[in-house]
Amino acid sequence: MELVFATNNTNKLREVQSLIPNHITLLSLKDIGCLEDIPETQSTIEGNAIQKANYIKNHYGYDCFADDTGLEVDALNGEPGVFSARYAGLQRDANDNMEKLLHNLKPHNDRSAQFKTVIALHLNGELKTFTGICKGQITETKQGEKGFGYDPIFKAEGYEHTFAEISLVDKNKIGHRGKAIRKLVDALESLR
Repeated sequence: MELVFATNNTNKLREVQSLIPNHITLLSLKDIGCLEDIPETQSTIEGNAIQKANYIKNHYGYDCFADDTGLEVDALNGEPGVFSARYAGLQRDANDNMEKLLHNLKPHNDRSAQFKTVIALHLNGELKTFTGICKGQITETKQGEKGFGYDPIFKAEGYEHTFAEISLVDKNKIGHRGKAIRKLVDALESLR
């Protein structure tokens, strides 16, 4: 089975490839010649995932899945949420995003947050969604060199280290994307 994963994010692609069974060939947007920016104009994480999957299916004809992920911070009324990638501006710079988030959280004692990933799968004429959530806390400073995005400032519940300090294997076990991907894989396996 061939499936397009609607992303140009090499970190995300690597993370997901490590979770997908070998009998599924994962194609990136580059592999199918999709070099344009896919619109993400919806007001929810789920809406953006569906919009991206619909775009690939409608413009390229491939069975595909797309994800959207957001970091939702309780004290900031769910910010940055759907704007996580561009929280500090259109340059989509992870350090700028983290700095803005840490600055906005300074006056708050509640540092609880969650990462949420929604995957939209277009397969055999059907659209399905899968959600993964990882609850945790925002740290006061950046810690760790691994991972990407907000990983250096997020500690999952029950963990002493940030996502940027743990291995990809451990992150995939407990993380939001890993949870959503496992639901996706279960759905794909049921079709075999």
